[in-house]
Amino acid sequence: MTQLTFEDLATAKLSQLISRKESFEVVGLGGKLMESIRLVENKIESTGMTCRVYTVGRVGLIAGSFAGGITGALGLLSATGIALHNLVTINPDYEIEKYPTYNRIVVRYKKKK
Repeated sequence: MTQLTFEDLATAKLSQLISRKESFEVVGLGGKLMESIRLVENKIESTGMTCRVYTVGRVGLIAGSFAGGITGALGLLSATGIALHNLVTINPDYEIEKYPTYNRIVVRYKKKK
């Protein structure tokens, strides 16, 4: 998988990967995670394709719904939010996976080429 840095997002590399419908990752983002996501998302949508952005591991929040109490309420809210988000972004061309702990995003083309 091709690796880019934040600086690469301002070059033709990003446009080329998206136009070829390639998957790639952006690493070493530091405090620029959200800005990177916004840049990639805007570039994908400017080509007429769609994307879904999500944080990897979010499903773990749903497990809290079985604990009851405030944890249960948060787990239920998480499950509802994830379900609604998936409906709104059904069948995207790309998925943008956020890995905040590792300061990187993985951008995967999901449809058959």
